[in-house]
Amino acid sequence: MDFIVNDLSIKGQFPDIPSFCDAIRRVMSMRNIAKRFGREIYCHRNVVNAQVTPKFIMQQAIQGFDRNEGQAIMQWLTRNGPFWEDSRLHNPSDYLECCEEIVTDSAIGEAALASLHEVRRDLVSLSPSSWEYTPIDVYLRGNDDKSQLLKVVNHWHENSLTSVLEGNPLPISSWQQLATFSKSHCSDLIFSEDAFKPLEGSPFVPGASEKILMLLKILNFFKNCFDEKKKRTMKGHQLYQEYFTGSKAWFTDSSVSEKHDFISELTFKHPKDGAAIFCPWHGKVKSHQMRVHFSWPIRSDEPLYVVYIGPKITKR
Repeated sequence: MDFIVNDLSIKGQFPDIPSFCDAIRRVMSMRNIAKRFGREIYCHRNVVNAQVTPKFIMQQAIQGFDRNEGQAIMQWLTRNGPFWEDSRLHNPSDYLECCEEIVTDSAIGEAALASLHEVRRDLVSLSPSSWEYTPIDVYLRGNDDKSQLLKVVNHWHENSLTSVLEGNPLPISSWQQLATFSKSHCSDLIFSEDAFKPLEGSPFVPGASEKILMLLKILNFFKNCFDEKKKRTMKGHQLYQEYFTGSKAWFTDSSVSEKHDFISELTFKHPKDGAAIFCPWHGKVKSHQMRVHFSWPIRSDEPLYVVYIGPKITKR
């Protein structure tokens, strides 16, 4: 569970810089509350260019703070993040609509699509704005003119955020917890007995843990995207295009040279019978050079095995 700054709640509505300063201070207070519970509030790198008053963008308005306070805000928004676009779960081809407005490529769209992958991302909106209500209804429009309603939880004051944090369990804080949680929440994946063992020698990294869990949830979801004729569904085709193709794909096959040079390292013990299983396909955690290796192709009538989760194997 994480939170995302609602960029659509910053639309030049503040009459002056002091009123904006009050609003962003409230968001910073909510960010401190989230951190006390081990959570993060994500932002978008471009939010510093949002219009906050009729005359000033956010970066200019932040100059109204004293030096230390202004630097803390700017470091979060431009340097430290985290930034939701680095691990976004929707792409420009998704048609997401809210209040008769297209919200693709916005925090609202990201939070809505994340819910489809069982990843909870609530919104944090600035106040005052036109977004002081919850839940926010978002419609995912399909090619067949059918719509799917997705509801997003929204917060615009500290009490609401504190309440939801107190009612949710603490985030994963160890590789062992990640293994336990993944196995219980990704029931359509079959993990080898030592799939998580390669992580034991690495320091626990919350960001890498979150990305690994996202990868596993996508695989788990993809495993169920088949119809009664064992054909991939429309949603399955969309997932394949989003995450398994292109230069920025989250899941890829190893290169021909890697398969040749690392054939032994990419061969694992089969989770069922102990025989050899070659698994060059993998999910990527680029920031910490970790990989999730799994069986391929993914079919409706064959198990999906996850055989390795740990540091990148094909390092040269």
